[in-house]
Amino acid sequence: MDMDLKDFMEFVQTTARSVGAEISSPWFYLQFGLILAAAGIAYAADTAIRNRVDMSSLAMRWPLPLRHFARVMVSSASTAVFTLLVIVSRVVMYHATWPSRSYLLMVAAKLGFAWLVIRLVTTVLRNAFIVRLVSITAWFVAALSILGQLDTTVDLLDAYAIVLGGLRLTPLLVLKAGALLLIALWATNIASNFAESRINATTDLTPSVQVLLVKIIRIGLLAIAIVIALGAVGIDLSALAVFSGAVGVGIGIGLQKIVANFISGIILLADKSVKPGDLVTIGDNTGRISAMKTRYISVAAGDGREFLIPNEDLVTQKVVNWTYTDKNTLVKIAFGTNYDADPRLVTRLAAETAAAHPRAQKGKPPNSILTEFAEAGMKFSLTFWIADPDGMDNVKSDVMLALWDAFKREGIRVPYPVREIRIRGGALPVETTVEVPN
Repeated sequence: MDMDLKDFMEFVQTTARSVGAEISSPWFYLQFGLILAAAGIAYAADTAIRNRVDMSSLAMRWPLPLRHFARVMVSSASTAVFTLLVIVSRVVMYHATWPSRSYLLMVAAKLGFAWLVIRLVTTVLRNAFIVRLVSITAWFVAALSILGQLDTTVDLLDAYAIVLGGLRLTPLLVLKAGALLLIALWATNIASNFAESRINATTDLTPSVQVLLVKIIRIGLLAIAIVIALGAVGIDLSALAVFSGAVGVGIGIGLQKIVANFISGIILLADKSVKPGDLVTIGDNTGRISAMKTRYISVAAGDGREFLIPNEDLVTQKVVNWTYTDKNTLVKIAFGTNYDADPRLVTRLAAETAAAHPRAQKGKPPNSILTEFAEAGMKFSLTFWIADPDGMDNVKSDVMLALWDAFKREGIRVPYPVREIRIRGGALPVETTVEVPN
């Protein structure tokens, strides 16, 4: 460790002497001034280009690679102009004086060109945070390489280590593992998205089986990516066995609900009790299942709301699935009439009204029966079948409105509560106030 610290101090002193010698030269200030001038011109050129160029319609008829390149160059116009101006200044000074007197311009040109290349490559990524992280990291590595300090930095990062069992953990190892994991997860995401699109396009599989296969593929690819990335940097997975007991306890206690919901989701996909597109009622919530996730299902209520219900609730609670085996739905309507009406006429009108609705199934005729002689009037029940539970409330409303019109035509009245108040023993006392004039 003392030798490592000594080497580090020598590296710092050597770097400081080199920088001091460079700063003391008058050519340094000339190069620095040229770089500042190039930066100012590049900033002005970038503003002018962005104001004149419409990014949405830029190179629309060009081939995709050329269109992609043009849009990246326009979005990075300041860097491109800066790099071009610095390269021109470098060439002029290289031929006008000693090459060493334009070293700073050469470094600035290489750094600008490296950033352009990185911007062009990282545009294939979709996540803005990942793009920013990869771009900064890659440019930092390129800068160390351009300055000739990459090998020294690598040795320095590998000099300090923490030994955990049979694992030697260094900053360099952590950075390599993180970079490889990022690349592996990106490749895994592309592969899983491709597999998901192919599985969803297969008409021979039910929606629940499609979701189950997609989840299995994603988990499998993720596990393979982690194993490959850790193995590529030389991490022996058996060295991590020491932490398996603690991780198991943490999962069992701290992540109990998450694991329960995950296992419940696998069970739901395997037994096909619910699947995307089913109309379900869970407690007071009714709607169609729009998505099945690892932890929850999303139930669209039809009014803009979506209920996120944990998978465990579907396994342990009562669930009404309106489309589990058959989409045919029985619609029930309760109504009443007064005792002046003919009950046989009422039942016939109700059945005919329901049968006239366009969504009523013709193969299953409606049925209307008299259910009770109540205090306020007679009570009836009307039932009929529709092919799909979607819009069942609208169908019920249409039939009830049509039934109301039929009752009006036939002079049938619907009972409503009437209260009579009879006063015995004289009139109620009423207080009066007499004003006496002054």
